[in-house]
Formats: sequence, C-alpha cells, structure tokens
Amino acid sequence: MAQLGLWVVLILCLTFQIQPNYGFYLPGSYPHKYGVTDELWVKVNSLTSIDTEMPFSYYSLPFCEPEGGIKDSAENLGELLMGDRIENSPYRFKMYTNESEIYLCGVDALSGDQFKILKERIDEMYQVNLILDNLPAIRFTQKEGYFMRWTGYPVGIKIDNAYYLFNHLKFNVLVHKYEETDVARVMGTGEGAEVIPVGKEGSSENPGYMVVGFEVIPCSIMHNADLAKTLKMYDKYPSSIRCDPATVAMPIKEGQPVVFTYEVTFEESDIKWPSRWDAYLKMEGAKVHWFSILNSLMVITFLAGIVLVIFLRTVRRDLTRYEDLDKEAQAQMNEELSGWKLVVGDVFRAPSNPALLCVMVGDGVQILGMSVVTILFAALGFMSPASRGTLITGMLFFYMILGIAAGYVSVRMWRTIGFGDQKGWVSIAWKAACFFPGISFMILTTLNFLLWGSHSTGAIPFSLFVILILLWFCISVPLALVGGYFGAKAPHIEYPVRTNQIPREIPQQKYPSWLLVLGAGTLPFGTLFIELFFIMSSIWMGRVYYVFGFLFVVLILLVVVCAEVSLVLTYMHLCVEDWKWWWKSFFASGSVAIYIFLYSINYLVFDLKSLSGPVSATLYLGYSLFMVLAIMLSTGTIGFLSSFWFVHYLFSSVKLD
Repeated sequence: MAQLGLWVVLILCLTFQIQPNYGFYLPGSYPHKYGVTDELWVKVNSLTSIDTEMPFSYYSLPFCEPEGGIKDSAENLGELLMGDRIENSPYRFKMYTNESEIYLCGVDALSGDQFKILKERIDEMYQVNLILDNLPAIRFTQKEGYFMRWTGYPVGIKIDNAYYLFNHLKFNVLVHKYEETDVARVMGTGEGAEVIPVGKEGSSENPGYMVVGFEVIPCSIMHNADLAKTLKMYDKYPSSIRCDPATVAMPIKEGQPVVFTYEVTFEESDIKWPSRWDAYLKMEGAKVHWFSILNSLMVITFLAGIVLVIFLRTVRRDLTRYEDLDKEAQAQMNEELSGWKLVVGDVFRAPSNPALLCVMVGDGVQILGMSVVTILFAALGFMSPASRGTLITGMLFFYMILGIAAGYVSVRMWRTIGFGDQKGWVSIAWKAACFFPGISFMILTTLNFLLWGSHSTGAIPFSLFVILILLWFCISVPLALVGGYFGAKAPHIEYPVRTNQIPREIPQQKYPSWLLVLGAGTLPFGTLFIELFFIMSSIWMGRVYYVFGFLFVVLILLVVVCAEVSLVLTYMHLCVEDWKWWWKSFFASGSVAIYIFLYSINYLVFDLKSLSGPVSATLYLGYSLFMVLAIMLSTGTIGFLSSFWFVHYLFSSVKLD
C-alpha cells in the first residue's frame, strides 16, 4: 500500500514535466513508437451494458482465447473498483501491414449453457470493449443522416426472434508518423519503457508510427465450419469474406459450430498523438451542454448576489440601530423589540447529540476537501480518461490523507461546544474516522453480495476488500487520531457571550421551522442539476465526462450558495427567537441531498427505462444512496461552519452586558 501511495504522489508530481512538441503528458501515457511489422496486441475489457449496469468478464462468453493463456493486465485500485478487468486477447496486428480473412478460432458446437448465456447477453445489449495502445475501440453508425459514436461493439443482435452473433471484426487502425525531436527521451506505455535513439539518420532508416485511432466494424458472417477444421490460429481463411455491417448471416443455436475471423487495415492520419482522444470526448449536444451550464451559472450567481446584498443590508441596519443607542436605550429596546437580540443567553447553548454533529462536520470537511482537490487536479488534466482508474485512485488517496482534517475539526468543535473540556476527544476522533467509511462499507458490502451472486466483474474481490480495510485502519484512522490530537491541543473557540442556566422558551411558530429547512435545498440543487445530468450519464450511460473545469466552477458556486442559504435561514430563525440553530443550519444546505436523491429516482424512471431486473435497480439505488450521503455531509458542513462563523461574528459585534 505504501507503493500505491507513492505511485499516486508520483503521478501528481511528474505530470508537471513538459515535453517539447507534445505539451505535457501523464506518466505511462507517452507515445509509443512502432516500427513497420512490429506486433500490436489488442486487449479486452469487461463486457458492459446500460441495461443491467453489471459488467462481466470477456471470457465468460465462448470467445477465442490467446494461445499462451489468459493473463490479467496490471490494474490500479480505481480500475478494480470500477469493475474493469483488462486481459490479453488473441487479436494480433502487424504495424502498417494490412491483413484480411484471418482465421482466429472455432467452436465445434455451442453447448446449451453457451447458447443460453449468449442469448442473455444479446438480449441485455452487452457491448464488447477492446483496447489497442490504451485506446478503446470506437464504432461509428449512421442514423437519419447523423453519425453516432459508440465505444465497443454489441455481442450480437436479435431479429425476428433469431439471435445473430458478430463473429467477424473489421479493424481500422489510424496511425501517425512518429515525429522525432533532437532530444532523446524515454518512451513507454505503462507496461515497459524503451530508450529511443534519435537523429536524422536513424529516422530515415527506421521510420516509426504511433497509434492515433482504433475503429471496429462488427459483422455477422456464415462461415463454413468444415473449411476451418484444419486451420490454425492466424492462418488465412480459404474463402473470401465480405464484411457488410448492414446484413447479418450468422444465426446461433444450440449445437451449431461458430468460426471467428477478423481483418485489419492501417490508415495514415493527420491526427496528432495528443489529439487522439478527441473522438471520444466529443459529446453529442455539446453546445447545449456548454450554454446550459453558463446559463445556470449566471442565474445562480445573480440570485446569490441578491440574497447576499439583502442579507448584509438587513444585518448591518440592525447592528447600526442597536450600537448607536446608549445602555439605557438598549435595555429599553430589548424589552420592546423581539428578534435575535433576545436569544443572546441561549444562542450558544449546546445542541442535542453534540458528538454526532461534531463527527458529521468532521467527515464533511474530509469529503469536501477530497472533492475540491480531486476536481482541481482533474480540471488541470492530471486525471484524464486516458488514465483509467486514476480518478477513483486519486479520490481514495486524498480522502485518506484528509483524515487528519476530519479528526482536527471534529475534536476542536467538540471542545468548543464543551467550553474547552478535552474529555472524550479520542472517542470523537475515532468516530469521525469510522462514521462515513462504516456506512459506506455496509452499503458496498450489501451491493457486493448482489454482484457476487450474479458473477459480475463489478464485484469487489475479497483480496481488494482486505486492502481497503487495511487502508482504512492503517492510514485513515491513525491520521484522524493525529488530527484529533492537534485539535485537542489547539485552543477552543471562545463564545463572545455567556449562556444562561435556564433555557429560554421558544415562541410558538406560525409554520414548522423544519419545513423551511427542507425547502432551502432547492437553491443549491439549482446550481448543479444540469451538471448532475451529465455526471449521471457518464456513470450509467457509459459516456465520457471530461468538463472538469466547469465542474470545479459549479463546485465553488455550490459552496457559496450553501453558505448563503444557511446564513439566511439561521438569521431568520434567530429573528423569531428560535435559538436551536445548530442542526437546522446543517440541514438547511444539507437538504440538497434529498432533491438529488429524488432526481436520481427520476433519472431511473425516465432516463434508464431499459434498466432490467430488481438487482440492477437495487445497485443503482444503493450507489445513489452512497453518493447522496457524501453530498449531505459535505454541503451540510458548509452550511453549519458558515452559520457558526456568522453567529459568533454577530454576537461578538454587539456590546452586551
């Protein structure tokens, strides 16, 4: 695990290296130079479907296996948690060498189980995901005059109750001539590095190419199984093969033999190596995406500005009126007027369940800090889609490191509520280290049993579970305790006014205060619901999300709006002499999580209509609940801390006896 942490640190540090002619690249994603006839091997990832959201191993279907056996590629923690299982495949190319009618393998007769699972995967619209030189295979289709992009290709298709298998693949590899510089450098693809000598003579004698595109066209071809009986892998199929994606000719049924073939062509392209991911990052309706976010940002900024101006003017007028009076007039004013000035002896009275509040605030600081740092690095390009799993790995790393912040904030808030008493700080720090991770483990373990029962690659292996528990108890918990120690040693925040021994009675309210608290979440929800749609589409519809710059702006705006909403509601409660503001300030902004969960249900009903089976729906709702819990803790923490600062500032600004 120490190696994992060092690797993430190296990713963040070495990314700043700038290479001439290429901009800056992530470690492990430098261009790889291939000489003519050099071998290129295609890799396979898990089969995926937007109908079930449960990935399965490529070799769970009766596909051809490589001659040397199936081998797993090295994967990071994020890839394993995302359900990626990258393995080798028998598909072999030779650089800049076109080949056709290549025999791969054959299945003598489909067994009953093989036929059944193929039918299920075709019905559930599973996609086969191939990778060449870290580029996923992309497929183009034309519908009503529009070109559509897809990653991967379907296992097969169902027409008139007949199932057809795509058993022939037509690959098109886009290459760009390697452009050497006058400086020698080390190149690699993450699996190995090579020192490439450069110079004018070397470049002319040994021209090289880089892979800048990987396209696939699946076809259903009826092969003659008798002709393939004597063939070996990579032999030339004896009869010509015409790949027409518009027709299908290979119906499958139990006991029928299946033959797999492929062909490959190489095409020189003007696409530069740094731009090779552009085809994957071009989202349909991009203009709507950009203008919708800009519109949302402007509207919410305008509303937040109005709220802030009204709020500042109101509070400033109250303070000015109060401080301009002498003591006798102030005393008379206290008798005549109601409002926040009357709860001075109760405003800092300890809330109910103070330990739980401190723990939730500490965990919220940890989650919020992780989100800000991760999105910032992603916006700067350090966690691009080209580096699979880096985003999840980075989030885990930052979350563990920020355990020290969770311990510090929770313990210092505990001491502040307890008027400086250090008793019980170890228990608070321990609870802060276990509260959110504990709930997360319960949710993920429940979902994992469902995935294990379905034999999905999305299930977290037992060994990875052990690793996550070790990371939790060996890194996150000790750091939280260290943070708690510093929080216990730091001076507690002193209240500007004394608290009365007898609590003041809260007047009868015209409407339930919690109703206003729950309704306050609509404004923060308005800042992110458009961005939320694209994030949900990225997670559940298999689309690539890449506009982290906009997401970072939305996150900052969300922080500002959550703080403002909570401030206004806290002020309104104090004005009606309701001094129980602690939990209400937390849930005023944290209630945005309720609307996000309702939106998730709406997305399930109207956008994921094809989601099949109770297991898939349970997985979706379970992951949504996990996401909503994290959002509630982080947004609630923003509201509580801003309200605490406001109440402390407000009552320290007024001269009271």
